[in-house]
Amino acid sequence: MTADQTATEAAADLAHRPAGDMLLVTTDEIAGKRIVKVVGLVRGNTIRARHVGNDILAGLKTLVGGEITEYTKMMAEAREQALDRVRAEALERGANAVVGLRVTTAMVMTGAAEILVYGTGVVVEDA
Repeated sequence: MTADQTATEAAADLAHRPAGDMLLVTTDEIAGKRIVKVVGLVRGNTIRARHVGNDILAGLKTLVGGEITEYTKMMAEAREQALDRVRAEALERGANAVVGLRVTTAMVMTGAAEILVYGTGVVVEDA
């Protein structure tokens, strides 16, 4: 990460994953922890488009059935990138955890989907 680049911008590249012990939970509380500060909404998203080569392989797969692993891999990478971005935004805002984490997806255009991860950035300490 360069001096001009924020953690969120760096997280746009999977090679620059945010470090640290960021807790991400779908619950509103963390067992054994106490929320001492709420920093607010944090989010991360990415939009991925299908690749024509993957579409050809997927089309063939529909003839015989089964998992379309090319799309599974693409969506898993997109989800990890969105999670990295929510971690980065939370770190930038001084949080050490995100509670109430949610993941959603939506089609943006034919062949492209967005993954959005959001939650509440908080500072927690041991109870």
